[in-house]
Amino acid sequence: MSTNYNMILAGFGGQGILFAGKVIAYAGLMEDKEISWLPSYGPEMRGGTANCSVCISDKAIGSPLVTAPNALIAMNLPSFDKFIDTVVPGGTVVVDSFLIDKKVDREDVKAFYVPATKLAEENGLKGLANIILVGKLFKELGFCSEESLYKAIEKCVPARKANMLELNKKAIKIGMEQ
Repeated sequence: MSTNYNMILAGFGGQGILFAGKVIAYAGLMEDKEISWLPSYGPEMRGGTANCSVCISDKAIGSPLVTAPNALIAMNLPSFDKFIDTVVPGGTVVVDSFLIDKKVDREDVKAFYVPATKLAEENGLKGLANIILVGKLFKELGFCSEESLYKAIEKCVPARKANMLELNKKAIKIGMEQ
């Protein structure tokens, strides 16, 4: 079966959008897939909008810029509004329903609503709503093996933040349970 995921992760700067994208990209790398990770953020950074395009494929990737994603993670309303109509029919959309009180009004995509920010707070994982949403997307798409996903987290969490490693793994598990 051919793998070809073109994802957009989007939200406010400071929500860990680029980190979440990096984790997904590394997970693809762990499985010897072709990957690209392209960050994009407004000049404001924290508080401004941030998004990243992630491609995981069996074949060479023509362009790292994703304009027609088959997967979208939206962590704020401006990002939801900006990208929801770009998702291809049959695509998967994961929404932080704690921050976005809007539903997907398209019938041709699979939408999942996870109150990730609230779940993160309740589980002592403040700031890890992004990783909870990655866990949910992983559960729905299986874009890599579970082992590769955990290895990617180990690769992406810097040594100086080693205390965050288990918290990130816990966040993935919470996302997978949603």
